[in-house]
Amino acid sequence: MLAKNVTETRILIIGGASLDTLDGADGLVAGGAGMYTAMAAHRSGASVTLFSPRPHPMPDALQNIAVNLEWLGPSIKEEELPRFEITYKDNKANYVQSYFGAEESLSPEDLPHDLSGFDCVHLVPLGNLRRQHKFMLACRERGARRMSAGTALDLIKEQPDDAAEVLLGSDLVFMNEDEAVRLFGSMAAVNSRPGQTIFVTQGRDGATVVQGQVATHLTGVAADVIDPTGAGDSFCGATLVGLASGQHPVMAARHAMPLAAQMTSAIGPAALLLAAPPPETAPDDRVIVNPENISNIAKLIAGMPDIKPFAFTGSDLPAPDHPATLDYFFAAALQQFGFWTTASGRYERPLVATIDGEERKGAFYLFRAYLRWLQHDPQMLTPVGQAELTEDDLRSVLRAENGTDPMPALDIHLALARRYGRDMLALNLTPQSVLEKVRASASPLRTLFQILDGIGGYKEDPLRKKTGLLAMILQQRPEAFMTDDENEVPPVVDYHVMRSCLRIGLIDVADTGLAAKLIERQLLTEDEEWAVRVATYAAVEQIVTQSGKSMGAVDWFFFQARQRCPEMSEPRCDSCAVDPACAHRKKLFQPVRRTSYY
Repeated sequence: MLAKNVTETRILIIGGASLDTLDGADGLVAGGAGMYTAMAAHRSGASVTLFSPRPHPMPDALQNIAVNLEWLGPSIKEEELPRFEITYKDNKANYVQSYFGAEESLSPEDLPHDLSGFDCVHLVPLGNLRRQHKFMLACRERGARRMSAGTALDLIKEQPDDAAEVLLGSDLVFMNEDEAVRLFGSMAAVNSRPGQTIFVTQGRDGATVVQGQVATHLTGVAADVIDPTGAGDSFCGATLVGLASGQHPVMAARHAMPLAAQMTSAIGPAALLLAAPPPETAPDDRVIVNPENISNIAKLIAGMPDIKPFAFTGSDLPAPDHPATLDYFFAAALQQFGFWTTASGRYERPLVATIDGEERKGAFYLFRAYLRWLQHDPQMLTPVGQAELTEDDLRSVLRAENGTDPMPALDIHLALARRYGRDMLALNLTPQSVLEKVRASASPLRTLFQILDGIGGYKEDPLRKKTGLLAMILQQRPEAFMTDDENEVPPVVDYHVMRSCLRIGLIDVADTGLAAKLIERQLLTEDEEWAVRVATYAAVEQIVTQSGKSMGAVDWFFFQARQRCPEMSEPRCDSCAVDPACAHRKKLFQPVRRTSYY
């Protein structure tokens, strides 16, 4: 859900095609960073425009490229096309000779005057980073909404100052590991400015997605490599389509990797010319959805008229129309995680404590605590207040009635509060201005998610649990800050949802070792937790679709299940509306792993 129809996605690639001499190829082969990026975007389902010198007549090697793209640019002779001679060593392309031809004479003046209709504009290096930067400035002047750029190691060495300008001016940057190390000194030092995402390809080792100080590494996809030329550009093109259609940067990169791997198994762009849909990430068969149980549970939920979205009001939450409501929810929703403790490598207990004379658990303890700021010092909830937050400030507002500090991961909560405030300030945003941008958008939900993908506290989670929670709050509050659009809020997958899906039988744990760890409530590895969470995400999506209920209604149903099927006591099956179809796997427990996602 959330992703818009990919066929509506429009990508402009600036930088062209070439005719290359490759190891193992008979005759000239279509090449060029722009071509690989464009054809990967096309194979991924987007409408692609290529701006580059266009040969006339069209060489045979480029015929299949030309028919699949809108190709704009000055007309040239075939001999003016860029040409590269490429050999391979250690699965890397080695450029023996490079001739940039007419690409060196491309002028920004020849660009279309209005670029606002494109979801993204991507610039290849163009053989000269100063020229690339001039194009970037021209694209901004002509309304480009999102600028992406690639780079090249030799050009970084020759033009370090221009490389820095391109890096600074781009919303999205694609580079390989050698280029990243040249620019930043080491992979560990790679970081992006607020609102910017850097994608670093690492060959067989996968890719790393960098959002500010947050780096997420993705394991590589196995491939029988014949021709690695253009793998990074193909990854770029497919990732751009994922981003433009509404995916989180990490998920867009994850979904792009199989296509990049596939194209290396053939000479040149042959794999990008296939008519079949692009390959998908191989499913993790340790945890799988159960279609039969999903169907049965969805039918029961469909017949329950009292399952409705929660309005996010009550004694623990802001009164309707409170002037600081937006500041409150933007600051509080990102803190909805980590309400449990461990002992000896196992789950110990959930957070339950008394605050303001009443016992509260987890999420509502935190909501109630943040209400103190709303009532007594609302400035603390603003981006400025959060950016300057001290440990004493946070400890004071979260303190329980008995004077104890019940939050199990206070240091993480403090770090995310500061990151949120500082990113918002760096991007000159407030909750109010974010809402204005969202309301002005033709696709409000996708716009909200794209903005929050650049904001600390929200951007870290590829499945966007807290972002989805905030979206539901904005839609379902009495103020109706956001109206529904054509997109549905994606699943908000937290502890309670995973525990319910495991016990009800919406997902099956096929791996006996993982099942044992879940039953024993032992700490899981990152990939074990991910396997459970992704399967849960898919199961909830299907429940929403098959039941006809909104995500808000389904989410509230699962959240209330914490009372019927709790962590520390026997489930009360007689009070559960889905008991007739439940698998009654009562011993299964949610993944136990410390994360800021949920």
